[in-house]
Amino acid sequence: MSSRATSRPTIIDVAASAGVSKSLVSLVLRGAGNVSEKRRRLVLAAAAELGYRPNGAARSLVRQRSNLIGILLPDLHNPFFAEVVDGVQAEARAQGYNIIISVADPRALAERRALDTLLELRVDGLILASPMLETNTITLVSKEVPVVLVARRAHLGSVDSVGNDDPTGAALVVQHLADLGHHNIAYIEGGGAAGAAERRKGYERAMQRCGLDAYTRVIPGNETDEGGRQGVAALFDGDAPRPTAIFAANDLAAVGAMSALAERSLRVPKDVSVVGYDDTALAAASQINLTTVAQPRADIGRTAVTLLLERLAGRRDSTRHVMMPPTLVVRGTTAPRRTTPKGQ
Repeated sequence: MSSRATSRPTIIDVAASAGVSKSLVSLVLRGAGNVSEKRRRLVLAAAAELGYRPNGAARSLVRQRSNLIGILLPDLHNPFFAEVVDGVQAEARAQGYNIIISVADPRALAERRALDTLLELRVDGLILASPMLETNTITLVSKEVPVVLVARRAHLGSVDSVGNDDPTGAALVVQHLADLGHHNIAYIEGGGAAGAAERRKGYERAMQRCGLDAYTRVIPGNETDEGGRQGVAALFDGDAPRPTAIFAANDLAAVGAMSALAERSLRVPKDVSVVGYDDTALAAASQINLTTVAQPRADIGRTAVTLLLERLAGRRDSTRHVMMPPTLVVRGTTAPRRTTPKGQ
């Protein structure tokens, strides 16, 4: 069996095959301009024939730069994060960077371990999506590499952030439902997930502004379809007045709520209007056709990369917090309130 079958070819192998020095091979592979075209082609042909791949780790040690951006995610099942990553990847590639994704369930200890792994891989910077990490941990990490937060704002001079104006988005939902004649508008909250607290505040303030504070009702939940189903059970399986409209903390929870309503023979939107948040691909599916609040998810990802690279290039020391404006996307799950709600 040949050595080529048992080990990866090295720069020394390329030099021997091309009949040149190791330093010349290094110059060619770095793209140096002071190499003749004949020798450059000779080295590249030898490298291709041997299947040589540059050692990225070794190269990053020499250059003090890995051209890797680490992304820490709390959940891959939530389409919001997947679509933010689409934007991160597009902008990173355009700027000559690759990404490494680490997914840790939203517990500070699990996130810290995932963070340490990314740092051990010598990433040039970190994008942390809705992290549960303590502020002092984020501060310490930002002293090693630039850090950008997505869907969480930390008042730290060394950390940038980009997110959505969640209170305004929630207010758009309440106003839309109030304009349709709904008074009893319930909110299924998102627990500790990204933007959940701000969306709740926006809902409560908007209900007050619309003169509907007496109808304010927040149901514990989370940003999963099961959270939406449990929210509907709390709203419709007791003796309390039933809402004519439900605002769920995100699209997944809204879809879960719609399923639970259908199981109770309640029609959306004829009997109950439902609104989600995020405007993921799930919401736009024709079978769901969900009214929701749109966040520019890909733009959020691209902006996070831009902020990170500004820090890496030393172009900025000041902190930037970018807030993306939300928009309401009206589809088929909201309608005027029934004069006599079903079941009341």
